[in-house]
Amino acid sequence: MHDNKKELMVHRMAGAKEKLNSSKLLLDNGSDKDSIGRSYYAMFSAVRAILALDGVDCSKHAGVIAYFQKEYVKIGKFDKVYSKYLSQAFQIRNQADYEDFYIVSQKDAVEQYEKADEFIKVVEAYLASISL
Repeated sequence: MHDNKKELMVHRMAGAKEKLNSSKLLLDNGSDKDSIGRSYYAMFSAVRAILALDGVDCSKHAGVIAYFQKEYVKIGKFDKVYSKYLSQAFQIRNQADYEDFYIVSQKDAVEQYEKADEFIKVVEAYLASISL
């Protein structure tokens, strides 16, 4: 493996953790809609960290999600629940960002944060389990 793939993976995971931290800060300060976006981007960045090791990136979010589902979920490297977490977070983030009257409850934001936190931990465990 080329060192730059590993460096990119580490960089993207650091970004994922930073976004997760931002989600929590926003949540704690009542910015539920923005917290939802950061939770999604934490998961998205973690998936891109995995893809970095494959030397793969996609120009669209849907491409990143599809690659993760095909190459990691479908073959059992990740449980299907994490595919659901990511897909649902993508949909909710889109609604929160682009639908004028989309209502985000604190409960929704907390749920998305907790899923993102679990997702990040699972990705970290996966990355620790493979030889880099």
